[in-house]
Amino acid sequence: MKAIILAAGQGKRLLPYTKERPKCLVEIAGRPILEWQLLVLSSQGIKEVVVMVGYKAEMVKEFLKKFSDLSLRTLFNQDYEITDNLWTCWLATPEMEQDFLLLNGDTLFEPKVLKKLLSEAKAPATITINRKERYDEDDMKIIAEEGLLRHVGKRLDLSLVNGESIGLLAFLKEGPYLFRQVLSEIVAKNGAKKRWFLSAVDKMAQKYPVWICDITGLSWCEIDFPNDLEEGRKVVQKIKQALSLR
Repeated sequence: MKAIILAAGQGKRLLPYTKERPKCLVEIAGRPILEWQLLVLSSQGIKEVVVMVGYKAEMVKEFLKKFSDLSLRTLFNQDYEITDNLWTCWLATPEMEQDFLLLNGDTLFEPKVLKKLLSEAKAPATITINRKERYDEDDMKIIAEEGLLRHVGKRLDLSLVNGESIGLLAFLKEGPYLFRQVLSEIVAKNGAKKRWFLSAVDKMAQKYPVWICDITGLSWCEIDFPNDLEEGRKVVQKIKQALSLR
């Protein structure tokens, strides 16, 4: 199985940290976000990774040279300044021929999260979710029923919301083909460049089973704003402990 990491954007909400480097190379506890992701993926046997790049792509390519034990390559979104991550995801469709993981380039999680997803994932797709007492406007909220995703998005009825996507999914067996098909349908219409890739997952869930993997209680975070870096350090501590890193 391969992993596809969506890391093309600058991450303007994380300024000034992203003024001179892409968000995926912002350091937390001495290592870039991308490195922590690669360490966790590798710890669970994922050795083939495609990194979708855009802003300061050459920096990412140069950084990836240090990982000689992994099969790494990049794909470039030349329109990264004017597109959201559904377009970046669409550009990755040539890599979606077999089972794969899809994750945001700003999501950190301890190895237990990925281990749980890999052990519970079902075809055609599984979305990793967290549950909490309250959800804010920026959360990518979900509505789930009987272990299946019904909807995912930022503008859902809060009275029905019962979780949030952490930005980590698995597509198995026929899943890659079905997801490519949904992406193709969206891209064929106007407005695809300004949509989140999870809107394609929402559409997929209306036709096919998208299963839920609940990792509530395990450590994860999304790095969007400077104040998220502290939470990132907590997650990194979990990663270091799990992987016996200094």
